[in-house]
Amino acid sequence: MSERDITEVLADAPSNWGKWGDDDETGALNYLTEAEVLRGVQAVEHGRTFTLGLPIGRREGDPVWPGRSAADHYMELDKGHFESGKFEMPAAGGLEYADDVIYMFLQGTTQFDALGHVWYDDQLYNGFDAGTTKGGMGRCSIEPMADHGVVGRGVLLDVARHRGRERLDRGERITLDDLEACADEQGVDLRPRDIPLIRTGWIELFYEEGEEAFYGDEFDEPGITYSDDLVEWFHEMEIPAFGTDTIANEQTVSDETETLLPLHGALLRDQGVAFNEINRLDELADDCAEDGKYDFLYVGSPLKIVGGTGSPVNPIAIK
Repeated sequence: MSERDITEVLADAPSNWGKWGDDDETGALNYLTEAEVLRGVQAVEHGRTFTLGLPIGRREGDPVWPGRSAADHYMELDKGHFESGKFEMPAAGGLEYADDVIYMFLQGTTQFDALGHVWYDDQLYNGFDAGTTKGGMGRCSIEPMADHGVVGRGVLLDVARHRGRERLDRGERITLDDLEACADEQGVDLRPRDIPLIRTGWIELFYEEGEEAFYGDEFDEPGITYSDDLVEWFHEMEIPAFGTDTIANEQTVSDETETLLPLHGALLRDQGVAFNEINRLDELADDCAEDGKYDFLYVGSPLKIVGGTGSPVNPIAIK
């Protein structure tokens, strides 16, 4: 990787700081007004629903960012407790129940990043001090985003199918021209305030060939990355949120800037664009390819985790 500082890389990048006031912690989700929700509803024709969340707590493991551990799921109470006589419910009349606990990274599955999840120059989105993250996100946590919700017109951009492949290669780049060419081939219009979902096919590698093939000797996911035209497009199109079927929504090491995850700085921190990461898009993509309809109502509802850096979510696409 390059030794360029992210501040230098993003020196001239567009920003939404102050656009919705000095206290705003919702960012580009402010674009999702009632009119945008209705525009999403108008995309529904058949009522078919596709849930985009990954399973959590598989014995074979779950795909997570390197350094994070997969979910630890265990039973707190089950039939064995009653059989052993170690748990009793007085006056329950024979009623028994099971309870379980899950310990996981809030970003250890399909999820939304909070706007304060990533920063540089000691400032979060909208200029809040990075010191407000100490002991919990005092500013730009997931809670304001969860209060708002993420509902609008979603558009699938099946780049893997557009390139005639099951999945993109490790570290393969997607440009703005690629996104627009993909949309053209699919016959779908990209409109202001849409929620693009970019399919690379990459997450399928984890489930089909296992974690060794997925992570490899060097973890480097395919995807979009920083370029002047791409971040200007996000800004001019007033994109509120976007999702992918990768862990981090962008090329891991940018072949443009040679730095790690520059779009987390340019889009999440500077523009307040919501990142919906680690989606499973294969079933939705197959259906879109079959009927030629690539737009839908997108509904994402993060959990209201006080001070959280992100939240698990099970987005729904309704065609």
